[in-house]
Amino acid sequence: MYNFFNKAKLQKDDLKGIAKLIYQDVSNDSWDKENLTKRNLDFTIESVRYIDMYTKRLMDTEFGTEILGKHFDNLVLRIGAYVGEVIKSNVKQDFYWYDSDSVQNFSPNLIELHSVTKTQGVLYSKKKDKVILPLSVVSQLFKGNCSYSNLLTYVEETIKQNC
Repeated sequence: MYNFFNKAKLQKDDLKGIAKLIYQDVSNDSWDKENLTKRNLDFTIESVRYIDMYTKRLMDTEFGTEILGKHFDNLVLRIGAYVGEVIKSNVKQDFYWYDSDSVQNFSPNLIELHSVTKTQGVLYSKKKDKVILPLSVVSQLFKGNCSYSNLLTYVEETIKQNC
């Protein structure tokens, strides 16, 4: 009778501010300063090309791998949040950022969440009972075990699947 009081609640996890750090808090590297700008990173699908160039530099240069080694979680959070915001703004549906554990408790049938190894932000639609995992995809990309060749492909496919 009082079961509705025990219903799991979703915990919001707004990552838009984190996404903006990708251009607000840039390293002293000249490429970063020239390319990771507010003008280039305007949350459009096309802007993900700059993110792809950046992730490639992080994975393929000595300087980048050093930064990636020291700041892996921070980079996954910032890049994943940016990619998620691009997806969110182009899907134009009820996807919002939530804490992954609260989504798992709210909707334990979401198989995708079993791949999330620690609490992180996810995009979740209550209406569709569907989750999008941009932080997880970025982490997999950096670890070399991502099913997408780049983030632009991931963004385009995810938008197409959710429109």
